[in-house]
Amino acid sequence: MALTRRRMHGLTPTQVFDVLRDGKSYEHWVVGTRAIRDVDPGWPAEGTRLHYTVGYAPLRKDDVTTCRSYQPDVRLDLEARAWPAGTASIVLRCDPGQDGVLVSIDEKPMRGPAKVLHNPAADLLIKLRNVETLRRLEQQARRH
Repeated sequence: MALTRRRMHGLTPTQVFDVLRDGKSYEHWVVGTRAIRDVDPGWPAEGTRLHYTVGYAPLRKDDVTTCRSYQPDVRLDLEARAWPAGTASIVLRCDPGQDGVLVSIDEKPMRGPAKVLHNPAADLLIKLRNVETLRRLEQQARRH
């Protein structure tokens, strides 16, 4: 399990979730996402999907992330596909505080080889990527 947190001073859960509700914004703040090709109508309602591209030719891959559950301004639970590696559970959460919001990403492999090969070194790499992802998410929330 790779849990990463960031305190975002001066922001509210609504400001952060305004970015999360904008499916097209993910290409700007999710590290590794090159482009969002399409966003299902109603995103982020349960069952809706983001269609994304990672990498560059010849290592380009098109895939999807599906919303498993959504609590407005509180929690977004996603399943990201990254075949052939498998899928990952990604839970984004906002907890309000006196001077801002604490945003967390909890990411862990769910299926496929990534789950079988899961180890502390993989968690460290995920955590490092998500530190930057949260930094970018904060920038987007301040601009949005």
